[in-house]
Amino acid sequence: MKSTQSKEHVRQLNDHVQLHFDREWFEELHARALKNGPWDDWTMFQLAYEAEESGLIRSFDELQCLTHLPNLVPMDHQIDTAKKVLTEMRGRAILADEVGLGKTIEAGLILKEYMIRGLVTKALILVPASLVLQWVRELNQKFGIPAVAQKKEYMWASNNIVVASMDTAKRDPHRDIVLGLEYDMLIVDEAHKLKNKKTTNYKFINELRKKYCLLLTATPVQNDLKELYNLITLLKPGQLGGQTSFQANFVVDKRVPKNEDQLQQELSKVMIRNRRSDGNVNFTKRIVRNIPLQLSPEEQALYDGVTNFVKGRYEDAAGDISSILALVTLQREVCSSRDAVFITLVNLFKKTAEDSPLRAKIWELVELIRSIKSNTKANKVIELIQQINDKVIIFTEYRASQEYLLQYLKEHKITAVPYRGGMNRGKKDWMMDLFRNRAQVLIATEAGGEGINLQFCSHMINFDLPWNPMRVEQRIGRVHRLGQKDDVKIYNLSTTGTIEEHILNLLHEKINMFELVIGGLDTILERFEKKTSLETHLAKLILTSSSEDDIRKQMDDLGRSFYEVKDEYEQEASEASRLTTMLSAVGQTVTEGREDTRP
Repeated sequence: MKSTQSKEHVRQLNDHVQLHFDREWFEELHARALKNGPWDDWTMFQLAYEAEESGLIRSFDELQCLTHLPNLVPMDHQIDTAKKVLTEMRGRAILADEVGLGKTIEAGLILKEYMIRGLVTKALILVPASLVLQWVRELNQKFGIPAVAQKKEYMWASNNIVVASMDTAKRDPHRDIVLGLEYDMLIVDEAHKLKNKKTTNYKFINELRKKYCLLLTATPVQNDLKELYNLITLLKPGQLGGQTSFQANFVVDKRVPKNEDQLQQELSKVMIRNRRSDGNVNFTKRIVRNIPLQLSPEEQALYDGVTNFVKGRYEDAAGDISSILALVTLQREVCSSRDAVFITLVNLFKKTAEDSPLRAKIWELVELIRSIKSNTKANKVIELIQQINDKVIIFTEYRASQEYLLQYLKEHKITAVPYRGGMNRGKKDWMMDLFRNRAQVLIATEAGGEGINLQFCSHMINFDLPWNPMRVEQRIGRVHRLGQKDDVKIYNLSTTGTIEEHILNLLHEKINMFELVIGGLDTILERFEKKTSLETHLAKLILTSSSEDDIRKQMDDLGRSFYEVKDEYEQEASEASRLTTMLSAVGQTVTEGREDTRP
């Protein structure tokens, strides 16, 4: 009975409900089947296959980051170093390559690799203040790592990859913030400055919470094996035992090790040292040309007038260092440009009391400036640029000289752009791009001596020379570095019969700094300047000399003193390099023989 009622109910529903069947999907499916469908079109299959293949990790030892670096082609020794840190050292290592072999590139490769593998998110890079922007720029441009230069307190926590100076990070209020954070990776450049465990730098690094750590230094041993022990203890406490047992087991004298095979094996677990002699890394030559120039009669009259004014004012300085340096700066500015000395004299005139007889003397010098119609050095610069017919970087110490040169080159239809410390980072980058792609000349003040890489330029003109040899070396280092394919030509302009002639003679002939091995100069100067800075010493020498002959004699004595310090340093550096090389040599052999040392 119920079944009959149900059937009747369904019949009634069918009378009221009309059903329509859409068979388009079936026709489309049938059409795809006949065409073999889009899912196995050969072109799409190839693309899908290649996409999957590119993501394959065939070996743990293979660096994944190499396919993510369109703006960098690392050298073989840099790739090998990155692999070794990854597979054998578990992300904690001393990168002790000789100077100029690219420890920064090695550190960047390691950081990038760990980031791609998802093992590093937050990293801190501590470097000398002068190198902060250079590190940021290299990480951004070469590795695609979003690093930032630390400026404000909030940046420590809000940014994952921070580059800062050690001095900034370790002082209040930053210290507590940094120590309160946990870092996946810490990188320390110039790590030999951590050699003494009693210093605040060492204690600060030791307190930082870090999973992976890279220490970069070309001189892991300088004066004492204890320095090496301290660095390794920062990385892996206990690797070499306690300090007492280390001394007993591995040290005969502070520079003489014992049980070398055992020590080498321990060092091979934490230190990598590549040498120039090991591979095909060759630096191009430095070709230095000193160009003496004779001032015009008007320029010479101004120089003589300023010199007499300066010597007359020396006694009033009463030994005040800043006043002494300011006086000699007047002479140096005359040798650069009339514009540079004009600004200084006008400012001095304004500061001098109206009833002072000095105002009249200062104004006499200003009147002498008005008589100068051309700049001897600028004329030579035009001649050199036209001869070179390629990109040129010009360095000057003075902003006024930079502005003058920009205008002067513009008048001669030569495209030039400025680079100076007052520019923000965006404008500096813009100037670099203009120089690289459009302008023939970059005119830089001393700020251009730090943090920029100009391997695409191989001609440099020192319009005027700093007295500090390290600043000259920083200038040269912008173009003479790893990646430079051409010999670097350096043109030093100096005016005869002036303070410049003596300085160039000291730098080029007495100190021979243009041929010094890169990296040793700063240490030599540090020892030389224990009592007083070289610049202060030179200023007093110039002001107290009674004649040109007297200046030459004192310069000769200064050169001899410098060479004594240089010889002492080079002997120690040779011993230290021999020791470091000896300690790392067997370690390399040992690690190369291992088949599988995966963490």
